[in-house]
Amino acid sequence: MDTGAATVALRGAGLRVTAPRLAVLGTLGNHAHLTADAIATSVRDRLGAVSTQAVYDNLEVLLVVGLVRRIEPAGSPARFELRVGDNHHHLVCRGCGLVVDTDCAVGDAPCLTPADDGGFTIDEAEVIFWGLCPACSAAATPAAASA
Repeated sequence: MDTGAATVALRGAGLRVTAPRLAVLGTLGNHAHLTADAIATSVRDRLGAVSTQAVYDNLEVLLVVGLVRRIEPAGSPARFELRVGDNHHHLVCRGCGLVVDTDCAVGDAPCLTPADDGGFTIDEAEVIFWGLCPACSAAATPAAASA
């Protein structure tokens, strides 16, 4: 996300425009599915000294206002992305940890209908598909690929 678009998004969400927020959004605009630590490293590269806690605090604010989405694949640190509001899903490689967006199987949120909704008003379904990416599949032996 470029600085102009980030500024408009922050103001539209009622947030102050700050250098750390712009840096977080800029980082996620260039690289989706980053961990908070990777985002912090990038923000420091852009701005100099910024605490990891400041990055976490800014990510939390951006999550609350809906500018950022967090996904949490099992056994992996949380990842963050700018693609929000469309209820897409993710593919995660068991080999290298690559995370890739995949569009919803049906299209409209929540994309899936549970057998019993328990009285809930469901507005989102989070699905993570696990497997091997093309590079890991090509590198895997036939025995490893079937395990």
